[in-house]
Amino acid sequence: MEDGQQVKENKFKYFVDDYWDIFLGIASIILAFYFHEHGKMTLATLFAATGIGSLSLTVSEVAEILSERLHEPYGSFVLTLSAVIVEIILLYMILLQVHQSPEILNTVKGGIISAVIVDMNVLLGLALFLGGLKFRQQEHNKETSSTYTTILFVASVALLVPSLIGTSAHHTPEQLLQASIIISMLLFVFYLIIIIFQTKTHTHFFKQTARSRIFRLKRKMKEADESQEDDYIFEKFNNFGLIASIFIFIAIIALGAEVFASDGIKLAKEYGITAGISGLLIAIVAVSPEIVTAIKAAKNDEIQRVVNIAMGASTVSILLTVPVLVMLAYYSNIPLTLDFNPLEIGALILTILLVSKTTDEGHTNYFEGISHLIFFASYVIIAAYY
Repeated sequence: MEDGQQVKENKFKYFVDDYWDIFLGIASIILAFYFHEHGKMTLATLFAATGIGSLSLTVSEVAEILSERLHEPYGSFVLTLSAVIVEIILLYMILLQVHQSPEILNTVKGGIISAVIVDMNVLLGLALFLGGLKFRQQEHNKETSSTYTTILFVASVALLVPSLIGTSAHHTPEQLLQASIIISMLLFVFYLIIIIFQTKTHTHFFKQTARSRIFRLKRKMKEADESQEDDYIFEKFNNFGLIASIFIFIAIIALGAEVFASDGIKLAKEYGITAGISGLLIAIVAVSPEIVTAIKAAKNDEIQRVVNIAMGASTVSILLTVPVLVMLAYYSNIPLTLDFNPLEIGALILTILLVSKTTDEGHTNYFEGISHLIFFASYVIIAAYY
């Protein structure tokens, strides 16, 4: 009798462990709509952010199952793409509020750059720091970081073009918008070339060169216990079912993003929150599932996965988010230009330089992780007063 009770308790515990994020996410978004309808903006925004974060974690979990089946570099490509779709939806919902609040354009621009700042400093910094505390030194393929830093440096230079045009009195707003559209198209072409480079011609640049000790141990344990079956429902789905699940959860996230955008923007104006801090908050909500995934990977001594996620997500955040948002803004009659302020461009370039320094030798430690976190803290202080 006691054994049967114990089995039931264990099943309930595993059920909660597996599906808490789905229930919390859906319940939070329902509550967000309830508070939104009753004019309680603070609660609506908090519950919307909780729902988006929870369901984004679900998307990340499902995408991770799909990525394990596809292996690297396709695995990290799927993970980063699913996360960036959430980021695009969130930023677009906020962009639609521009007709009521024209200053929203600065918040959206801040969100684009902040996604890269958070990926490269918070995500990478926390993963390197926590992984470094567990392992003295962790190795990755230095070709990966070298390739990504080159891509990011070129992309950041491309973003300088509209910014420089925007500072000139000789150019009209129409010319600035034209330059922004041309640059966004150029970035998208660059993204398509990188996909071919990453998944077809130079896949070895994005694969681990030294197999993780923990990964080997886990694989042996899994092979030794083939009888153990995973009850997580998404493990039983085929690839099409996983992709469909991802899109269903993203659709629910979009509903929460609508509340987060409308009430969150009003709250930011009410409390005088700067565009820089607003952009950071948006980025943290969007990137939080990737942070969880990266920390898990670092603690399992899979630092190659961390580098692929952090730098891959940053690359996609610029090369895909920017063109898609510019296109959506154009068809929504919103003049989204790419004239970022000096703080955003400066922080972006300095972040890329720091990442190139901390990853160029092909191995990492906790000191390099804490360096990224200190840099991020400094950026937050400046953004709060800029």
